[in-house]
Amino acid sequence: MNYPDMPKRPVIPRNAASLVLYEKRGNQIFLLMGKRAKGHKFLPNVFVFPGGRVDKADFTTPSRALLKADTASHLSTPGDMAHALATAAVRETYEETGLVIGDLDGETLLPDLSNLSYIARAITPAGNPIRFNTRFLMIDAKHASGTLAGSGELINLQWFSIEDALQMPLVDVTEFVVREVENRLSNEGNRPNVIPIFTYLNGKSFIRWHPH
Repeated sequence: MNYPDMPKRPVIPRNAASLVLYEKRGNQIFLLMGKRAKGHKFLPNVFVFPGGRVDKADFTTPSRALLKADTASHLSTPGDMAHALATAAVRETYEETGLVIGDLDGETLLPDLSNLSYIARAITPAGNPIRFNTRFLMIDAKHASGTLAGSGELINLQWFSIEDALQMPLVDVTEFVVREVENRLSNEGNRPNVIPIFTYLNGKSFIRWHPH
C-alpha cells in the first residue's frame, strides 16, 4: 500500500471500523466481501469487508443493545471509542450491503451491538497520504436481517468461502484478517486471549499482540 506522492509528514490515521460477517455451512466458513471499484483513491480493485471511517454521529447514535462489557473495554483502548467504532461498523455494513444488524425505525438504523466480537486492528503505513486506524469486528450472519443489495461502493458483493477468498485480489491486511477469522472459528475456546495489531515498520508489515 505505497503511493508515489508520499507526504513529507506522516498523516494522522482516521479511526475506522470494518465488519466481518460469516456463515458456517457444514465444515466450511463463508465471508461476505465485495470489490472496491477502480475509481476509489484508497485500495481500488481489491476485495474487502464492509466498513469505513467513524462519523461524528456514531458517538451518539442510540443502539438497540450495547456491546458486551469486555468487548467494549478492549475496543475502547486507546480512548473512549467503543460505541462509535461498533456503530460505524454496523452502519457502514448497512449502507454498503443492505443488511441490518439491529432494527430500522423508518430510515434510522438502531444497531444491535451485543453480538459483535473484536478480533483485530490494523494501522496503515506512516508514509501513505491516506491512513486509517481500523478495528475489525466479527459477527455471525444469523444476527443480520434484510436483503443483500449493495450501494455500488462495493461491487461483486457476495459470500465467499475462506478458500476462495484467499485466492482473490487481497491486500496484506485483508488476507491477515481472513486467516484470523478462520483461526478463531476453527479453534473456538482455544484462541489466545489477545488482539493482533497489524502495522508496519520501515516499510515492512509486522504483527504485535495486545492483551484481550
